[in-house]
Amino acid sequence: MWALESHCPGTPPETLKEERQSGCVPPTSLEGNSLKKSNWGFLFTGIVGGTLVVVYAVATPFITPAFRRICLPFVPATAKQIENVVKMLRCRRGPLVDIGSGDGRIVIAAAKEGFTAVGYELNPWLVWYSRYCARREGVQASAKFYISDLWKVTFSQYSNVVVFGVPQMMLQLEKKLELELEDEARVIACRFPFPHWTPAQVTGEGIDTVWAYDASSFRRMRSHCGLIHSFSKWLLSVCCIISFSDSVVNDMQVPESYGIRVLEERQTNR
Repeated sequence: MWALESHCPGTPPETLKEERQSGCVPPTSLEGNSLKKSNWGFLFTGIVGGTLVVVYAVATPFITPAFRRICLPFVPATAKQIENVVKMLRCRRGPLVDIGSGDGRIVIAAAKEGFTAVGYELNPWLVWYSRYCARREGVQASAKFYISDLWKVTFSQYSNVVVFGVPQMMLQLEKKLELELEDEARVIACRFPFPHWTPAQVTGEGIDTVWAYDASSFRRMRSHCGLIHSFSKWLLSVCCIISFSDSVVNDMQVPESYGIRVLEERQTNR
């Protein structure tokens, strides 16, 4: 009773009871409800903010390739493409590298065929997923994946190179591989061929087409093209020299009037 009177001095207990039944809530109850609502608001804000951060962290590696100078999006290899790549690797030996390995399907398939295979991929989520898949398939010892930009990697130690490229990058990659690969190396291109090389083998149709190039062939072809280019420059230089010589000779020719005057002077002297 003393507690009730402390809230409303001078009010009889019967009146306090009626007010309580009619919905009169003490201030302490209102403060508790406000505190609960505030806590739920903070919790909701934290959940939404955390979700946005996670979505941003996961989506950014997949979206950023579209804003690079050479757009190289992630497109998983089909089962037929993997089959065609493995067919091109028959009777081959030596280490293998997949340039832009994506989710690791090609590397894992090559490891199952007995290759020591390595994949380079710029997307960290795909690299971690590839490592998980390799462990799940039991080939983690022979299938390795690294987060790296393909333009910063040297491929001279690999005998087999697989690339799922786009037309915008094939010419630049062609020049890079010509400089770095050994003569016994083989390059396998999927979806898009190299612009200047002549393939040793072609298999598949449409998006499943696979082109195989031998380094000895495209390096020899490049050497022949270099010789032809050098010969053309030499021939052009010779033609320029001959043309210049003719112009000099023409400029040095003695005028006809000068010859006639000399003959007349000789006859007069006689």
